[in-house]
Amino acid sequence: MSLLVKICGLSTRETLDVALDAGADMVGFVFFPPSPRHLSLEVGRDLGRQVKKRALKVALTVDADDATLDNIMDALSPDILQLHGKESVARLRDIKQKFGRPVMKALPIETAADLAVLPGYAVVADRILFDARPPKDATRPGGLGAPFDWHLLENLDLKLPYMVSGGLHAQNVAEALRLTRAGGVDVSSGVESAPGVKDPEMIKAFIRAARATQELSVR
Repeated sequence: MSLLVKICGLSTRETLDVALDAGADMVGFVFFPPSPRHLSLEVGRDLGRQVKKRALKVALTVDADDATLDNIMDALSPDILQLHGKESVARLRDIKQKFGRPVMKALPIETAADLAVLPGYAVVADRILFDARPPKDATRPGGLGAPFDWHLLENLDLKLPYMVSGGLHAQNVAEALRLTRAGGVDVSSGVESAPGVKDPEMIKAFIRAARATQELSVR
């Protein structure tokens, strides 16, 4: 199975085109006001049209209510809903039924104990995204540029597709993939020159580095 590369938090036409041209499989758009990557519905609509069918569109939300999700569905028509808050298993099931889209549940990881909730979510989610647990005083649940201990996933037995995120960049993505054996990687702050400001060269370098690991594995 080919590696999935997701560039998240895109907010301009230029950087979206760079990610698409460089071969991103998924492009992520953030709808969460505390984030420096938050998009208005109008910008989301514009960027969504630009994607066409070149990659999967992912809408990142945090504990969003149905009205918010309705608006995002109308504006972006995402292929996947990424739920990055404290959504329960029941809420995931509800969202899948109401909105008819695959859901990717982000799980914050700091210790092995954090994996205890995985079986419940795995029954409902279409994909799991393992992310670093944010500090207690953080104002948002992701995009903070901190990795977690990838060794925690070394012996993971999960039939569901999963991705890793949190503190990834071009220099460490190969090690993250080697240890976690994840089927995909998700980067945001690791391809930025400042919070919320994507760097075209860093985007291209990250995708190159991630793809290089795949090429090595098939030799």
